[in-house]
Parts: sequence; C-alpha cells; structure tokens
Amino acid sequence: MTSTETVDFWFDPLCPWAWMTSRWMLEVEQVRDVHTVFHVMSLAVLNEGKDVPEAYREMIAAAWGPVRLAIAVEERHGSEMLRDYYTGIGTRRHVEGRDFDSELLVEVLAAIGADANLVSAATDDSLDDLVRTSHNDGITRVGEEVGTPVISIGGTAFFGPVLSPAPKGEAAGRVFDGARMLAEYDGFFELKRSRTREPIFD
Repeated sequence: MTSTETVDFWFDPLCPWAWMTSRWMLEVEQVRDVHTVFHVMSLAVLNEGKDVPEAYREMIAAAWGPVRLAIAVEERHGSEMLRDYYTGIGTRRHVEGRDFDSELLVEVLAAIGADANLVSAATDDSLDDLVRTSHNDGITRVGEEVGTPVISIGGTAFFGPVLSPAPKGEAAGRVFDGARMLAEYDGFFELKRSRTREPIFD
C-alpha cells in the first residue's frame, strides 16, 4: 500500500509564476499519489523595507485585498476551498487578464460557494496578522532571499520551480520526480537559469 504524499505550496494571487507552479502541481496530482496543500503568502510582506520601484510597491500594496480574502476563505471554509479560491481568482487574473476589483472578488466567492459576506475581508487589516503567520511559515522554511512561489517537498522547501508553460500529464509527473530527488539531497540549495519567456497560460 502507498500513502499520499503531501506537498505544501505558498502563493500570492498576484504572482503569475506562482500560478504556473500551482497548475503544474494540480497536473502532478493526476499522475502521482500527491496532494497539494495551498497556503497564503504576501509579496507586500516579503518586500517590506526593501528598495523596490515605486510602481511595483503600489502594485503589491493593491494586492493586499486578494491576499486578505484568501486567508479569510481558508479560516472560514478550510484549505480545500482555498484551493478553489485560488483557481477562481487566478483564472480571472492571469488567464482572463482582469483586475482585482470588488466585482471580481464577489464573483469568485459566488463561483466557489463561499460566504458572500467574506468580500469585506479584502479591506480588513485585522487579518494581516494571519497573513503574516502563513507567510512566515513558508519563508522560515526556505530563507529570506526568495520570492513566490515557495514549495515544500518531503520537508525541504525551495523557491519555485519557475515553469512556462506548466507541464501536463506524465511530463508534469517527471518534473515532480526530479524536484523530489533534489529535495531529498540535504546539500541541495539552488538551481537557476535566466528566463527566456513570459508565463504561458495555455
């Protein structure tokens, strides 16, 4: 008998690369005995105190709403509905190119069957401590000098993988097998090359 392997995955709804990684992991679940547990992180928290361009700072500040709503969905409905929330909001943001406005947030909550009143969470800064707790859970596993996504396989966390397009079917499984093999080696820290393409959402 085999037991299902749990993989932990941290995302900010704003990040297109986290979206790509999440789509890969959902493909992996179809071809490997793996279940992905989604967690919230925040690019705004990650970049606090850092010297980043003003336009980027404004963008990540505006993304607090979807992040707060994500943590509220998890608190009210559990981690499985958080997965649904991320698929709903990510599809509308990254695939359809829509903005994070209140209409979109209401639409996502309705689509996943969540409490419609949760939309007010987007402007509720009392949720920020919960966001920070979830964010810090991921970051303390991997270290400060990373971005989103963060993934943990077999207890080893790392940034990425950064993929475009997200592999599908058995190809997704083989990429996961490689990531797991690296994660199993205690001396593995980094593997990177320059990106030559933007996210391909197909």
